[in-house]
Amino acid sequence: MLKMLSWLNSPARQLNAARNALSHLAEVFDARVSVRLWNGSVVPLGKNVHPDLCVSIAGPGVIGSLLRRPTLENVVRQYAAGHIGFEGGDLIEFGDVARVGRAKSRLRSARKLLLARSALPFLFAPAESADAKHAFDGEETGRVQSKRNNLDFIQFHYDLGNDFYALFLDPEMQYSCAYFTDWQNSLEQAQRDKLEMICRKLRLKAGERMLDIGCGWGGLICHAASRYGVHAHGVTLSQTQFDYTQEKIRRLGLEDRVTVELRDYSTLEGTWDKIASIGMYEHVGIANYPAYFGKIYSLLRDRGILLNHGITRRAKQRRRRFRRMRPEHRLMARYIFPGGELDHVGHTCESLEASRFEVHDVENWREHYWLTTRFWCRRLSERREEAIALVGPERYRLWVAYLAGVSFAFADGTLGIYQVVASKRAAKGRAELPPTREDLYRRAA
Repeated sequence: MLKMLSWLNSPARQLNAARNALSHLAEVFDARVSVRLWNGSVVPLGKNVHPDLCVSIAGPGVIGSLLRRPTLENVVRQYAAGHIGFEGGDLIEFGDVARVGRAKSRLRSARKLLLARSALPFLFAPAESADAKHAFDGEETGRVQSKRNNLDFIQFHYDLGNDFYALFLDPEMQYSCAYFTDWQNSLEQAQRDKLEMICRKLRLKAGERMLDIGCGWGGLICHAASRYGVHAHGVTLSQTQFDYTQEKIRRLGLEDRVTVELRDYSTLEGTWDKIASIGMYEHVGIANYPAYFGKIYSLLRDRGILLNHGITRRAKQRRRRFRRMRPEHRLMARYIFPGGELDHVGHTCESLEASRFEVHDVENWREHYWLTTRFWCRRLSERREEAIALVGPERYRLWVAYLAGVSFAFADGTLGIYQVVASKRAAKGRAELPPTREDLYRRAA
């Protein structure tokens, strides 16, 4: 038995098996990238491969591990540990070049016996540890209400440090979808245009009180106060965001018009004319929507306007199927966004109406976020060494994979994003909105 295992696991046999399997997969997929094996040899995965783009495999144990545990999480762990690498370009470039249409149907034409024989030399190949050190320590899905801790969820994601986020965000530190009035615009221009469009949709007027729930690094409240003359207040659960925003308010001399609190929105009291929630309700949990929208309703004056901006998933024919947590969503919850849960826009509007809001406008920004996340992923990749110095190689790789993955999900339509404008309708009568959307697109003075 030992002799048989030694023969199967011989280095020469493993290399030969890997080359045979990859050469056959090249015939099946005809992808435009190559694979670099652990001895330095390169196998093209198609006829017309990109000269620089190459996937590297650190050793036979990587293949053995993936065969024994063929899950998306294991692939991500192998990548995070550096056992699988991407050379010659960033992950956006790899995705653009390497993604193969109808991959599942093409795989059906593969010679299963050849692939099975090629797998034999790796079945017992010892694998190096690929346990991720930077996973959320707790119930990451947020669906168990007794274990849900919004403070822990938010701080795990946002308190990596302002210097890390500054590597790929714009100068206003906008960590939400930009708005491209022209697809050729820079990220900086698109983020300024996003802030402007939010303020216009809220129909802000000088002297009004505006609340930003989950205010991030303070970009919106400062823009609204300086450009529209409102009194703006923001709340966040992130200590690093709170510290940054306080300093920004002082730097801009907006202390008389802008305030920020390190506080859970659910504990707020008072009344505001306009409320923005930008990239916040993804953290709430679908089961908590009645409390979330109910609280916002209580904070708005009658006829006050809410803008709810957030990422969504596509609806399914059966609710049970929609509620099923896919592997990629669980991975994101474990390593990037614990506690996050994505709704479909139809249920979001239903929840708003059930909380006595009147829905006025629903706008799809999917393609805007596809382009935004492409910018972010490429910028972070370009500053790889700085990022690794700040958060370590494993967390850097996880974040690059996250940004690339969501970018492709927005491109494919797996993910969406909507801005929903609604108003509090406590009594019968007209809402305080103009008869058309013309005011949203007027040229700035």
